Amino acid sequence: MTNHPYDNAGSDASPLRAERRYAPDPRPQTRRPPYDAGHIQGVNATPGGLVRATLGSMAAALAILILFWLPSEYGVDATGLGRVMGLTQMGEIKQQLYAEAVEEDAVLAAQAAAAQVSADPALIARLDALEARLSNIAAGLGVAPLPPSAPAAVAPPAVAPAPVAPAPAAPALPAWRDEVSYTLAPTEGIEIKLVMTEGARAEFAWTANGSILNYDTHGDGGGQRITYEQGRGVPGQSGELVAAFDGNHGWFWRNRTDAPVTFTLRTRGDYSRMTAP
Repeated sequence: MTNHPYDNAGSDASPLRAERRYAPDPRPQTRRPPYDAGHIQGVNATPGGLVRATLGSMAAALAILILFWLPSEYGVDATGLGRVMGLTQMGEIKQQLYAEAVEEDAVLAAQAAAAQVSADPALIARLDALEARLSNIAAGLGVAPLPPSAPAAVAPPAVAPAPVAPAPAAPALPAWRDEVSYTLAPTEGIEIKLVMTEGARAEFAWTANGSILNYDTHGDGGGQRITYEQGRGVPGQSGELVAAFDGNHGWFWRNRTDAPVTFTLRTRGDYSRMTAP
């Protein structure tokens, strides 16, 4: 019997083996998009959409600038809504405080410069040397020094003064209608107003009782505003306030010193009432 080559036990050829087959997966297969791992798809935007979004952002920023920021920071109210919301008054107070701070910084800088010049030993030495040179020049020219005191002139005989008629007594002023006193801590401010009609007159007198205050005399009402007078580092003031229009007219004081200041205000005249804290 002839042996088949595949039957040879000692043959080097590998015996045939049956290939194992797997059944197909019955689950539905989803097709994945052809993009690499880690890639992020963006949202498509048209040029027109980007332009509209940019213009919308600019319009919103401009509205915030005009309606809120300019009135509250600089007192600039182009639409009139800032005063209704109270933002314009806030901006005007801020600008007033900024102006006061700038003026005070300038005064302090000038005082510091003057103190530095007066205390400079080199400058004092130069002045002494200049004075000595002037004295030497005067001595060389033979100029006699001034006598310590000149002889007094003979007084003429006294003449009896002519009799002077007594001046008529001034009419007595009415008593003060209102009087208030407040103590302001450093950097603290206060506002007191008189409710007046147009052309009304009110007399006033206020004193810082030995200290000083910054003040701003102004009025407002009916959409109008006016500044009558301002002062920095004033110990007191008296005078007459004439209302330019119907509304509230009075003063704003601020203590810019390093210690508490007690001030007193007295008023009388044509006003309906005083408004104070």
